[in-house]
Amino acid sequence: MAKVTVVDTAGKKVGERVLPADLFEAPINVGLMHQAVVAGAAAIRRGTHSTKTRAEVSGGGRKPWRQKGTGRARHGSTRSPIWSGGGVAHGPKPQDHSKRMNKKMRRSALRSALSDALASEKLAIVKELTFDAPKSKEARGAIEALELQGKILLVLPAPDENVELSFRNLPDVHVAYAPSLAVWEIVNADRVLLTASALDVLEGKAGDAA
Repeated sequence: MAKVTVVDTAGKKVGERVLPADLFEAPINVGLMHQAVVAGAAAIRRGTHSTKTRAEVSGGGRKPWRQKGTGRARHGSTRSPIWSGGGVAHGPKPQDHSKRMNKKMRRSALRSALSDALASEKLAIVKELTFDAPKSKEARGAIEALELQGKILLVLPAPDENVELSFRNLPDVHVAYAPSLAVWEIVNADRVLLTASALDVLEGKAGDAA
C-alpha cells in the first residue's frame, strides 16, 4: 500500500496516511476514464437548444407568386428553409444528452482516475480546512503554503459554506465533494487536494463510489 504525507495548512508535515490499494493502486484504464469524462460532460448539458421548423415560424400562409408565367422559380411558402426568415431544416431540438454508464464502470473509472492522480504525483492530503468565516486571504495563503500550482481540485467531505466561499474567489480552485466526486474533475485538475476527512469518505465508499 502506498503512503502519502499529511500536512497542515501551513505546509508542515503532521503525519502519514496509508492509501487503500483497491482505490489508489487500481489498473489505469484510459479508455474507461475517457468514457466517464464524456458521460460527465454530457450529463451537465442542459439540452434546451431549439430551432423552429417551417411549420413553427410565423407567416407564409399563401403562395408568394403564381406558379407559372413570372420567370421566377416556383415557391409555395416564404417560410421554406431556403428563404431568409424561414424555418430551419434538421435543426437542434430539446433533448437529453446524458450517456449511461453502469455502476461497475463508474467505480472502475473513478479508481483509475485516483490511481492515475497518485502515480502522476498530483495528489496532496491536508489534515483539515476550516474557516470561522469566508476568508479568501487565508485560502490563498493555504494554497501557497502547500505549493500547489495550476488547476487545483479541492475535495471536501461535505458542503461547507465558509470553505467554499473562501476559495470561490480563487479562479484556479474548483471545489468538489467526496460522495459525488467525478472522474472529469480529477482528470481536469493539475493538482488534487484531499482533506483527511474527504479521504475517509472515499475509503468508506470504495465499494460503491460512482
